[in-house]
Amino acid sequence: YYQSEEKAASSQAITDAMNVLEAKALFDGDEHPAPLRLAEHEGRIYIDLADANWRVVEIDATGWRVVDNPPVRFRRTKAMLSLPLPEEGGTLDALREHVNVDPAGWPLVAAWLVAAARPTGPYPVLCLSAEQGSGKTTAASALRKLIDPNGAELRDMPRNPHELMIAANNGWVIGYDNLSTVPSWLSDCLCRLATGAGFSARQLYSDDEETILAATRPAMLTGIEDLLVRGDLLDRALLVNLLRIPPERRRTEREFWKSFDAQRPRMLGALLTAVSTAMRRLPDVRLNDLPRMADFAEWATAAEPALGLADGEFLRTYNQNRQAANELAIEASPVAGVVYLLMQGDEVWTGTAKELLAQLEAMADESLTRQRGWPSTPRALAGALRRLAPNLRGMGIDVDLT
Repeated sequence: YYQSEEKAASSQAITDAMNVLEAKALFDGDEHPAPLRLAEHEGRIYIDLADANWRVVEIDATGWRVVDNPPVRFRRTKAMLSLPLPEEGGTLDALREHVNVDPAGWPLVAAWLVAAARPTGPYPVLCLSAEQGSGKTTAASALRKLIDPNGAELRDMPRNPHELMIAANNGWVIGYDNLSTVPSWLSDCLCRLATGAGFSARQLYSDDEETILAATRPAMLTGIEDLLVRGDLLDRALLVNLLRIPPERRRTEREFWKSFDAQRPRMLGALLTAVSTAMRRLPDVRLNDLPRMADFAEWATAAEPALGLADGEFLRTYNQNRQAANELAIEASPVAGVVYLLMQGDEVWTGTAKELLAQLEAMADESLTRQRGWPSTPRALAGALRRLAPNLRGMGIDVDLT
């Protein structure tokens, strides 16, 4: 209107026009889902580059291409940043000079990344641990920049589940940096986020209406210590230790990001090729023993050739990681350690929860029974054993709570 009349439209004219457009959208227009960053449509995967031209990458089993008019209507949030135009000819091995991970951890990082480029979960929680000066924050930022750059790439720990779900509703990847601990409520929320979670909240100025925030998101955490201690989250996690960076290998942030940004279009292209490879090979993947997060394991196995991994390398590394997670859960639980000692002398123990609690208390040191995690009632013991059952099973102890 300004270009035509060289003046501003009146407020009433703008209101009337907006009302007409809204009515046409509600009653005359087609309804479309509005996904964030990634979507699946008719067997193809679409990734929003979030650039000014609204270009999108389309991926299928034959390869990937950039399209201008995709069948998917993406939504964008204020914090979203654009991805570079992907280029062919690169490999994800170039990412290893920017993510300071050892050879044993690389298959897990590569698998997490190719899983994060899939519109449907479940998604494992990537936990990066190392001493100070190992590049944890930089590595996590680099991983997110490759699939979902954001103005707030890594955040402080949320204060409550509502904050976590708001972050999930406004970004594809959830990243929390430099955590000292993961409280029980956040551990439960991350479990739900890995496989699909919903959170209800009261609408503004309303007592009886609610809004539902639902999301399944890839997540990553960084910290110095072993952050995860609860068995259910450990069962959904990838535990990766970063290497210490010696002084002679240190770089300034300016040098690091200049190198990363120069290689990012080709690394993104390599990631898209890995997604296409997984789509092509997935129907033929057959795992003899399906682990927890079986869909993720099959997807990562299908992508192995494009990730530079040998046949079966990911699953072997993943099983070793799960065994380490079982041991960590056992060590972190005061109950599990005493149960493990109890079963060293007997093949079978049968009795009530009350009887078991009395026997465990007789075997445990007083300092152990005073710990916060020690159950004070038979019911609390039964709940702790139910939560620890998968980890104890991994150590050769079956728990039957019938």
